[in-house]
Amino acid sequence: MSSPCDPEHASPGDVGAALMMIDSRLKAVYDGRTETDPEQRELVDQLAGSMDAEAVRDLLDGACTLIYMFMTWLRKAHEAQDKDVVEYVVPSLVASMRAMPRSVRPETIPTMAGMVIAAGIELSPNLWRRQYGEWTQAEMNPLEATAFLLAEHINRITADRDFATRLIAEALAAANEG
Repeated sequence: MSSPCDPEHASPGDVGAALMMIDSRLKAVYDGRTETDPEQRELVDQLAGSMDAEAVRDLLDGACTLIYMFMTWLRKAHEAQDKDVVEYVVPSLVASMRAMPRSVRPETIPTMAGMVIAAGIELSPNLWRRQYGEWTQAEMNPLEATAFLLAEHINRITADRDFATRLIAEALAAANEG
């Protein structure tokens, strides 16, 4: 039986822009920078300021697509070891978000966990989230943090700091060729 939250019904959004933001954050963390580079912050602010409502929605959908793609990879990796991705990834993700109270407000954690669980059971996180109304401003940083934490988790598992970014970049290239 088909669900209205099946990924086939979802807009992929601007996956490239979302990936750029996540990759930038990963590089900053791996380089030991705790504060965002002022030049980088200015570029991100310019990008955000130039976006209309449709572009913002595309970026949000792109971040949700990243979450879906990361969880798909993690699900397959866990299934290969007869493990449940939700059981092994969600508790760690929630613990990490709880440790980030300046970026992730506690009341947003259940929504982010719900999106990750939706992706882990092969539902579209953006369609799952959309059924509860429009995005709130309070959910913007947690959404980015969720995608970031999943990418970093994948990089840690593979012992390759660029694996998650490369995984998505290669999928985008293959989609553009096909």
